[in-house]
Amino acid sequence: MNSFELNKVVMALLLTVLIVMGINGLVGVVFDHEEMSSNAFPIEIAAAPAEGAAPKAVVEQGPTFGELLATASVEKGQKIFKKCKACHTTDNGGKNLVGPNLWNVVGRPKGSFDGYRYSDGMKSHGGDWTFEDLNTFLTKPGKFIAKTKMSFAGLKKPADRAAIIAYLRSLSDAPADLPAVAAPEAAE
Repeated sequence: MNSFELNKVVMALLLTVLIVMGINGLVGVVFDHEEMSSNAFPIEIAAAPAEGAAPKAVVEQGPTFGELLATASVEKGQKIFKKCKACHTTDNGGKNLVGPNLWNVVGRPKGSFDGYRYSDGMKSHGGDWTFEDLNTFLTKPGKFIAKTKMSFAGLKKPADRAAIIAYLRSLSDAPADLPAVAAPEAAE
C-alpha cells in the first residue's frame, strides 16, 4: 500500500470520528436534559388503611403555578426568552417585529400595543394579560386564543413558563405584584 492510500484511510477514520463527535454534540444541544424537581403528573398512591377503615388515595402534586412564579429566576427567564427575540423586542418604546413589543406586557390589555396589527382573535379576546393568562397562552398559544398570529408551539415545562413570565414582569417601570401564594397546610 502506498503512502497516498494510507493517507486516505487515515483521513476517512478521522472524518468518521469527527462526524460521530459532531452528532453527539448536536444531540446534547437539541435534547437538553433537565431533572424535574417533582413529578409532572400526580401519582395516586394507596395509603395503608387504619384498622377497619377504607383505603384512602393520596395524590402527590407538584408546586402550583403561583409557587413556581414566586421562586422563578428572572435570569433563567431571560435565557429562555432568547428563542422569542426573533419575533419580539423588549425595550421600553421598542419597535414591533413579527410580534408586538413586550415591554410592560404583564397587566396590559390584550391586543393593545400601538402600531401592531393584531389578529381578530387577539383583538376580540379582551381582558388584561394576567399571570394566569400568560401561563395558559405560553402553554399553547393557538389553544388559548383561536386564530392568533403567534405560530409558536408553546412551552411544556411550567417552570420555564414561570421563568419567562417573571422576566416579562421585570420589563416595566412598575412591575405588577406577584399573586399571593397560599401557605402550605399543616401536616396532619
